[in-house]
Amino acid sequence: MHQTQTQTERNKAVILEFLTTAFSSKDFTALDRYLHPDYVQHNPFIPAAKAGLRGFIAGLPDATRYEPGAIIAEGDLVMVHGRYSGGLDKPLIGIDIFRFEDGLVVEHWDVLQDEVAARDTVAGNPMFTNPQAGQADRQA
Repeated sequence: MHQTQTQTERNKAVILEFLTTAFSSKDFTALDRYLHPDYVQHNPFIPAAKAGLRGFIAGLPDATRYEPGAIIAEGDLVMVHGRYSGGLDKPLIGIDIFRFEDGLVVEHWDVLQDEVAARDTVAGNPMFTNPQAGQADRQA
């Protein structure tokens, strides 16, 4: 049981490093370090394999940043609720799901939507909070 917990914690750390390094820094060596050679992409707008993701990230504005929020992991799966912002028409809130194999990300699914400011939501609540920073982003 301890080994599984250790691997799960490692998988979470890998995902956080991968997302911030690849999307915020556009450091493409992150793709080689963290993605499995047989990487499968399920986003319908990103071409297949590592090369497809590399091309997609390269096409993003330089100001694009990734901010992780809640992260949940179990076994070989890691899910992150995050925000993509900077240089985009609107920030995007996403749920990214990653599957690991041999210590590397082998598969990715996501659901993305435009962020709506808390003041414009029916309930008045934000779509994204960042427990990593210990604070809620209320978007006045």
